Amino acid sequence: MGLLEWVLKRKPLHPSQVDWKSIHKILVIRQHDQLGDFLLSTPVLRALRDRFPQAEISLLVRSYQEPVARNNRNLNDILVFQEVGYRWRPKSLWSFLRKLRSGFDLVVVLNTVSHSNTSDVLAWLTGARYILGSSHLRFPGTSRNFFYNLEVPYQDDGKHQSVKNLEIVSYLNVSTTNFREEITLLPEEQAWARRYLKKLKFTFDRPILGIHPGAGKIENRWPVEKFAETAERFGRKHGAQIAIFHGPSEKALADRLLKEVTVPAKIISDLTLREFAAVISQADLFLGNDTGTTHVAAAVGTPLVVIFGPTDPNQWKPWGAEFVAIRGIDERCESVSVEDVVTAGEQLLLKKGIALNQT
Repeated sequence: MGLLEWVLKRKPLHPSQVDWKSIHKILVIRQHDQLGDFLLSTPVLRALRDRFPQAEISLLVRSYQEPVARNNRNLNDILVFQEVGYRWRPKSLWSFLRKLRSGFDLVVVLNTVSHSNTSDVLAWLTGARYILGSSHLRFPGTSRNFFYNLEVPYQDDGKHQSVKNLEIVSYLNVSTTNFREEITLLPEEQAWARRYLKKLKFTFDRPILGIHPGAGKIENRWPVEKFAETAERFGRKHGAQIAIFHGPSEKALADRLLKEVTVPAKIISDLTLREFAAVISQADLFLGNDTGTTHVAAAVGTPLVVIFGPTDPNQWKPWGAEFVAIRGIDERCESVSVEDVVTAGEQLLLKKGIALNQT
């Protein structure tokens, strides 16, 4: 990498050297990291659109992130980078390369959590006049993140991840006051979700509580028994309708939760990511762990209570007052009490204007 830095010899620029009038096409690259990480970076798209309302703004992501980026109101196009080589076809590869080389003026690489050499190379291949990225996680043997000619100073200061993403573009005086995650659902998707829930015998005259008991990291999971007790209390006291969701490898977890709940509940499975987003947008409250689906719920505006353990919610919780994070006192999910989760959930429902049984 040090040799490559010497070969490229990219001269660093100061923001004052940027010709703002020349920026008409922008590419944002966020093709690594997890689903929640990506959604926490969506305020950057909003900030760029506010600053460059007439620009053509594109996003480069991996295929598993494309569904939540689709139809984003701040984007003109999405470039999908296949994470597995055999998924490329000559036609799709040619189309991808043609878009990549379509004359971007500014490329923004969002490397706040990890640093992808692939992302840097893709940014360089665009031939863009300006490539912006963080000085975070420099490669061994290099003096700077040399693929960028606009390198943003990085501080490991524990700020929220949405703020850390926005700090990259704020180097160019690009900002927003809205730090919320966003998934743009079409009206027809929301209408489909309402029909889907009605088909499953859910009604909209009583609260709908969505629960996802899973998480990719085992230490991020709240015990199933506590999810069950919480569902019981909302069902018995407030007549809440319980919808249980699970990931591809979490069916046994969902089955166990359903078995422990005595109030009416249904497992909802076999949904695409956008279908899940649409369905959960119709719920009144979502309960989950520190995982990607919780950020999906937040990105469609559903009030939620999220349980945190090892991860710091000050950095990773969804941004917004209607998204409540409760962390175990000893940084273990098991230490979070059912009482605290129920109380937080009831307060969110009341703020939403839903009448609750106070007895």
